[in-house]
Formats: sequence, structure tokens, C-alpha cells
Amino acid sequence: QVQLVESGGGSVQPGGSLRLSCVVHGVTSSHYYVGWFRQAPGKEREGVSCISTRDGSTYYSDSARGRFAISRDSAKNEVYLQMNRLKPDDAGDYYCAADLVDTTPWDMCRDNNPYYFWGQGTPVTVSS
Repeated sequence: QVQLVESGGGSVQPGGSLRLSCVVHGVTSSHYYVGWFRQAPGKEREGVSCISTRDGSTYYSDSARGRFAISRDSAKNEVYLQMNRLKPDDAGDYYCAADLVDTTPWDMCRDNNPYYFWGQGTPVTVSS
């Protein structure tokens, strides 16, 4: 059974940093895709950043590019999202998802498919 467990959310001031972590349990393949998605209050969930565990190829949304960095530790089945220079618009619940179907990081983040395997979410608050 595939399970994803996120951690690392919290409250920071604008300009601060947070590092989110997602541990993926129950996946036997070494090649799959993991993404971070954000849902702000009253808004639809959107893809922030996605990564291929095979070759490390990545996708970033326009708002994340240049400030966020996604990475993986294949030995630990763990994916991280380093978020720097946080803005109030970055706030929301951050969900980790896994897609076991062959795709691309771009497609995974843009498709935002409800049938991915999803974690429980971790909240991020950015305010002064």
C-alpha cells in the first residue's frame, strides 16, 4: 500500500525559508514521480514542483521557479521542497503526491490528477 507522509510545514515571516519533506512508503519501483501541490483557502489545488525519481528532471511553476528547489534522496524514498524567500501568496496546505504511471514532471504538475497517491498535507503560513 502506497503511503506518503509530509512534514516540515509551519509559520514563517515573509522572506523566510522552510523545507518540506515527503517520505514515500510502499513503492517497489525505483522510477516514479513525486510532486508538491498547494491549496490556498478558496483556491484550487495547483502544482508547485514535481520531480522524476529516475533522472531527477524537474518542473517548477512560474511562482516557484528561482525560489524553490525540489530534490530527492532515492535511498530514503524521500523528496524535499526547499522554499526560500517565501511570500504571503505561498501560504496554503502543501500536499505531496506520487504518480506511478510513466509521465513527465511537467505533465504531473499540470495534470494535478486526483488519482495520484496523496499525503495528508502540511500547512504553510507566511505572515508578519
